[in-house]
Amino acid sequence: MKKVNVAIVGATGMVGRTFLKVLEERKFPIENLYLFSSAKSAGSTVTFNGKEYSVEELNENVFDRDIQIALFSAGGEISAKYAPIAASKGVVVVDNSSHFRMDEDVPLVVPEVNPEAVKNHKGIIANPNCSTIQAMVPLKPLNDKYKIKRVIYSTYQAVSGSGVRGIKDLEEGVKGQPTGFYAHQIAYNCLPHIDSFTDNGYTKEELKMINETMKIFDNYDMKVTATTVRVPVRNSHSESINIEFENSFELDDLVKDLKDANGVVVVDNPSSNEYPTAIDCDGKDEVFVGRVRRDFSVDNGVNIWVVADNIRKGAATNAVQVAELLLSYDLV
Repeated sequence: MKKVNVAIVGATGMVGRTFLKVLEERKFPIENLYLFSSAKSAGSTVTFNGKEYSVEELNENVFDRDIQIALFSAGGEISAKYAPIAASKGVVVVDNSSHFRMDEDVPLVVPEVNPEAVKNHKGIIANPNCSTIQAMVPLKPLNDKYKIKRVIYSTYQAVSGSGVRGIKDLEEGVKGQPTGFYAHQIAYNCLPHIDSFTDNGYTKEELKMINETMKIFDNYDMKVTATTVRVPVRNSHSESINIEFENSFELDDLVKDLKDANGVVVVDNPSSNEYPTAIDCDGKDEVFVGRVRRDFSVDNGVNIWVVADNIRKGAATNAVQVAELLLSYDLV
């Protein structure tokens, strides 16, 4: 695989640092590495593959140099301004913000699900929402074989999904210290409130899952609903997913389909208390599935429990996998 020049925008943030960790672990072929951040973090140093790199302040001219791929994780406003600038200079941007996800000209990609979509990029590729990414990986083989009619998401999302402030709010709350990042105390509590509420009563997080699912599967007739909940867990999101299919299935066959799926690990032995948990999935790149059982309330329904590290597969690892796709298809 040829070596390329890579930039990280938001290099000192939680996802930005995980970009670097995943790139290093996966031995991504980097010739030159450029790290960009806000003025606040500019000048700090980061170690990558045993070499120290200085972090530069992001500005409109940093992409004038020879860069093939840029991984963005610095928020929607930064992406909205700088991703088009980078793309105009021949850089392929993989953006982790929500800004471009529903843009019809921007592919929304989970490599295990719709890898070919990267070929349609016009300079920007969007990383889906973390909770959407982990759902898509096991849903893909089931949709291929049984055709999904309806999906009901109920999520249990870790505070790391809110960044370092979310983690701090949980840690301080557990100590009995006053907190104020979330609308209510998160320690020892569950908040059915992720992102802001919209006029229809859904939160933006819930609408992201609904709309992104339909876009990734390219099926706007699919019925999707969601309730997203922030829970007092440090890292890794958990999801209860109820699926209704058009086609009938045998449960043993469906479990085998999940076991054979790329990126899925089935942990499903309830009699021995074996099922995925957030702690067990922390630091891993796979999506873990358990509690697979038929939904007897409909003709062709199943319940699954899905857990994944939201900072890795839900963000950084997925973006790096997209960058690997770009190289494998010779698109940079």
